[in-house]
Amino acid sequence: MQRSEQLFERAQLSIPGGVNSPVRAFKAVGGTPRFIEKADGPYIYDVDGKRYIDYVQSWGPMVLGHNNDKIREAVIHAAASGLSFGAPTEAEIIMAEKVREIVPSMEMVRMVNSGTEATMSAIR
Repeated sequence: MQRSEQLFERAQLSIPGGVNSPVRAFKAVGGTPRFIEKADGPYIYDVDGKRYIDYVQSWGPMVLGHNNDKIREAVIHAAASGLSFGAPTEAEIIMAEKVREIVPSMEMVRMVNSGTEATMSAIR
C-alpha cells in the first residue's frame, strides 16, 4: 500500500471524506487523492516520491510557482512582525493602493478570505 493510500485511510477517521475541501473529494471520481509533501517551481511532489506538473497552482495564488525565492523572503519578513492581528494594518493600505495602481478602473479594494465573503461584501 502506498503512503498516499495510508494517509487517506487515516484522514477519513478524523476528516469528513478524508479531505478538507469538497473540491478535493475523490468519492465521486474514485481513486485516492495524492497527498503532497513539498513543491518547488511548477512541480509538486507526493508522499510516494512522484513528481507532477502543478496545473492547479493552489487554485490561483501560486501563479509564480511554488517556493519562489522573492516571495518566500517577503513572507518571512512579514511574518517576523506577526501573522494575524484581526485589526487594520498599514500593509493592507499599501496592498490596496498597489492593486488600484495596477487596475486603474478599481475604485475600492476589500481583501477577504473566501468567495462567499467577497460576494457578501459586493452585495452590501
